[in-house]
Amino acid sequence: MRDNPAEFFLDPRLAADCYQLGTIEGLLVLLMDNALVPWFILVPQTTITELCDLPTPVYDSLNRLTNRLSQHVRESWSVEKLNVAAIGNMVRQLHVHVVGRHERDYCWPGVVWGRTEKQAYRPEQVEQIQNALSISLGVGFTCLPLRRGLSQ
Repeated sequence: MRDNPAEFFLDPRLAADCYQLGTIEGLLVLLMDNALVPWFILVPQTTITELCDLPTPVYDSLNRLTNRLSQHVRESWSVEKLNVAAIGNMVRQLHVHVVGRHERDYCWPGVVWGRTEKQAYRPEQVEQIQNALSISLGVGFTCLPLRRGLSQ
């Protein structure tokens, strides 16, 4: 698979459902707009759709940031379990979900995907999450203006 980063754009479904918090090492960091569980998504800025086709440096960055984001979720929220997945059946664009779970959440022990239960974040909550993530990820994380939608 040939990659053409110039052709990268965020899938409209991810853009509609998520806040774009920032970028780091060629990855977009998104926050699903559902305050019922801490739910982040990492999107490599590539046109490649499968993990196995990523160039080694991009794959390594994605793995490293998935681990760092997972640690952030575990340290910042009282979670009992981390769900980390790159499924891509509904949204083919390569993306990795990092979701903090606990036995009291709205769909335990089932999956969070495809559920209708939602509670939107208040703007100040998203700003606090972005600030905490910036501190946690440190140097290299660039905050984006908080918005949902396709504008980059």
